[in-house]
Amino acid sequence: MDLASAKMIGAGLACIALVGAGIGIGNIFSALVSSIARNPASQAQIQVPALLGFALAEATGLFGLIVAFIILFT
Repeated sequence: MDLASAKMIGAGLACIALVGAGIGIGNIFSALVSSIARNPASQAQIQVPALLGFALAEATGLFGLIVAFIILFT
């Protein structure tokens, strides 16, 4: 196996973090919609932590993508 193919395999494995981020974001927003549908008066209390959770879940996916780009282009 040469270096180019090893880089491609490593970048593909680093992109597995994007799958986890997608699942996490889906779970966060499904819980958000469900909780707001059950109790609309609590939207202000629920929305801020949900958006914070979204940002943290998205950050893990972006970190995985950055690692994949570093593997590919260095």
